Amino acid sequence: MKRMKLSLRYLIVFVALLSFILTLISSLLSGYDTNKQTLLTSTLETNRMYAEKLAQTTESFLQTTLQTLSVSAAEIALIMDDEAALLREADRLKMQTRTFNSVAITNAAGKVLATSPQSLDLRGKILESPSSKEALEERRPLISKPYTGITGRLIIFISYPIFDQEHNYLGLVGGTLYLKEMNILNEILGEHFYKDGSYVYVVDRDGRIIYHQDQSRVNDIVDGNPVVRKLMNGQRGAERVINTKNKDMLAGYSYIPTADWGVVSQRETAVTLAPAKAMLKKMIVTSFPFLFVSLIFIIWLSNKIAQPLHKLAYYTENSTEKNQEKHIAKISAWYYEVIQLKKALVHSLAFLHNRINYSNHQSKTDPLTKLTNRRGMDEHMKKWLEEETPFSLILLDIDHFKRVNDTYGHAEGDHVLQFLAMQMAGSVEPHHICCRYGGEEFVILLPDTMQQNAVKVAERLRSKMEGTVSPCGDIVTISAGVASYPDHASDLEALVAKADSSLYEAKKRGRNQIVAFELNDIIQA
Repeated sequence: MKRMKLSLRYLIVFVALLSFILTLISSLLSGYDTNKQTLLTSTLETNRMYAEKLAQTTESFLQTTLQTLSVSAAEIALIMDDEAALLREADRLKMQTRTFNSVAITNAAGKVLATSPQSLDLRGKILESPSSKEALEERRPLISKPYTGITGRLIIFISYPIFDQEHNYLGLVGGTLYLKEMNILNEILGEHFYKDGSYVYVVDRDGRIIYHQDQSRVNDIVDGNPVVRKLMNGQRGAERVINTKNKDMLAGYSYIPTADWGVVSQRETAVTLAPAKAMLKKMIVTSFPFLFVSLIFIIWLSNKIAQPLHKLAYYTENSTEKNQEKHIAKISAWYYEVIQLKKALVHSLAFLHNRINYSNHQSKTDPLTKLTNRRGMDEHMKKWLEEETPFSLILLDIDHFKRVNDTYGHAEGDHVLQFLAMQMAGSVEPHHICCRYGGEEFVILLPDTMQQNAVKVAERLRSKMEGTVSPCGDIVTISAGVASYPDHASDLEALVAKADSSLYEAKKRGRNQIVAFELNDIIQA
């Protein structure tokens, strides 16, 4: 009989210890996995959006550059026989736009008539590069592949044909970008906005790097990279990939149609997941003392346990289920020792589940602004779609936010983001949900709210921002687009796209305004 009591006591200790360890591991792994997935998803989406914005900016630059060359070609057609005037036009084209490292004007045979700077000493020489010949033969606007020019530099040649009024071909005017020297691409792309280990590179149609923050990588062929292969097919997106340096990367990529180039914004996966691992270690350190104290308490109580022990052991062993605290509380405790054991188990399990709930809350909260993050925002909208709950969405961002960062620094920029978050919280109703969408973009979700009332909320926030000095010392304004479900879209992606198009229209109209989406048109609020 005595042996049975000893065995029962050790069995209780073993089961209690096992259940606590399983619960702790489950809690830690659940928190780590949730945080890991959030970081991966957030980083992929951030890099995708960043690559898309850079691609749009580069596309606009190339279109503007070709338009500039078009205007210059029309002027040059009238002065082809005036050497001094050609030199002045070449200098003007180089100095006025600051786009090109050098400028050249040739006749129809490819003979150089004028250059800027003139120190290149190319006047009178014939352009023999394959790209120059291609431009002369095809007689159309052309952005060349990278090649080594007459000066020995690795360059890209952007050219435009010159025709007279009778449409006779006279030659071409073009400018070069020196790929391994400072050029306009460095200014457009620059260092990655987020100082988190992310970086940007650009490839041409052959998978050759034409821009990289590490200039030693320029001219490398990286067509073995799966992301680069997709860019060579004109695709856009984001994915986890092993690059040509055998590094695990989280890459966003976008296509530049005018030049047939692609932009990649990427970050090492290990760097992205470092905060999740640090959080896991912190949770382990925090949880261990509670586990240790609870174990000692259980061992002490086990010496006096009798009849109810099999129930306590059973429920403790299955305590990874959230409802087990209730079952333990219902066990008949008719003496002091059992009462104390019940309290210890219920308290310990509640603590571990609270840790899980805390981790889940952190995974849905933006750490800088304390607003709901993208993951939490998506969950709210998916729930409303499933329940067919109508709602409105306000998509807004800060006007000229890059200027704030460039002028006052990124730390002050963070304060401005926090300031906007505070103003958002003060401009909405308690049931409205304020979210940080990414970067300087924010979202306000308004359940059971018509678009016209959502516009009023957006206008109230816009007015407050316009009339309040921000932490950087200046007035910071916002622009916003408003769309509603189900009036304007039947799914989340389409609804966000409608709000985004309205936001784009607000920017286009001069910023600091609200634009509401309509099915037939976009109207200003």
